[in-house]
Amino acid sequence: MRRLMLLRHAKTEHDAPSGRDQDRRLDHRGHGDATEIGGWIARHRPFPNTVLVSHAIRAHQTWEVAWQAMKDLVPKPVVELMPELYGADAAELLQIIRHASEADPQRLLLVGHNPGLQEVGEFLIAAGEVELRERLREKFPTAALAVIDFAIGRWNRVHERSGRLDRYVTPRMVAAATK
Repeated sequence: MRRLMLLRHAKTEHDAPSGRDQDRRLDHRGHGDATEIGGWIARHRPFPNTVLVSHAIRAHQTWEVAWQAMKDLVPKPVVELMPELYGADAAELLQIIRHASEADPQRLLLVGHNPGLQEVGEFLIAAGEVELRERLREKFPTAALAVIDFAIGRWNRVHERSGRLDRYVTPRMVAAATK
């Protein structure tokens, strides 16, 4: 059994002072949303044991803020910054996931960008609660998290429609559930 978690970076400033897209930082809402999702992850086992993070500042900040919200409750995962995640399309993300077989984590979290994360999620999911699958297809907003389970022994066996969407959450959904 393998678990893949797809986390889109949280909300950002419109423009970075440098003018480079990769340098955009989280805004106030982004910090709050990343904290919300980090807390959610901490309350819902099993936790990722390997985290691959885009090198874009907003993705790295999303992970760091989320980690601060969960670090006292979960074991520390292996974290790797991966430039390949920045701008990756579904096919490239699928290759990154398949290459996770080398380290062989049971639970893999990717922190990256749209449209690639949403597209690879749609590509991989064959089953799961219909309403959640529809929500994911409609929109994968900033700080959204998709949790996909696979009945496979190694990541290199992941293929189209081989996963089951276990959960799909957004910061709004988490906040609404706690009210």
